[in-house]
Amino acid sequence: MSTASQPARLLFLCTGNYYRSRFAAILFNVLAAEMNLTWVADSRGLALERGAGNIGPISAHALDGLAARGIPVEPPLRFPRALQPEDLHASARVIALCEQEHRPLMIERFAPWADRVDYWQVDDVHTAEPALALAAIERQVRALIDHLRDES
Repeated sequence: MSTASQPARLLFLCTGNYYRSRFAAILFNVLAAEMNLTWVADSRGLALERGAGNIGPISAHALDGLAARGIPVEPPLRFPRALQPEDLHASARVIALCEQEHRPLMIERFAPWADRVDYWQVDDVHTAEPALALAAIERQVRALIDHLRDES
């Protein structure tokens, strides 16, 4: 999995790398550090062009959800990043936040990887109330951390 000097890399994917994947990665990193896991998460987007209406570097819903959980996010905040093949190669595990939405994008843009990604089912803000979506992500992240802790 990882060595003492090199943590294993986990990559969260969503469409715009603006809301769900950003929340998941930040939350994961805080919780994993608390549990002394040798994993570090990052996030990328599969179709940044679909987020043309996004304002700023990260969704206010993600920031509000993190703040509600006592997780401060300090500037500077990076802007969304598009998934690149090297991101997939560098990751020990890849999780896309919504199978119905993201599997077709994986097949279209990164076909060899489509079946190597774990898919969750957390809908985007236009379909799911943010408080419910973020709670679902939190449950999944906590379950993942429990699983990774049991593996180590």
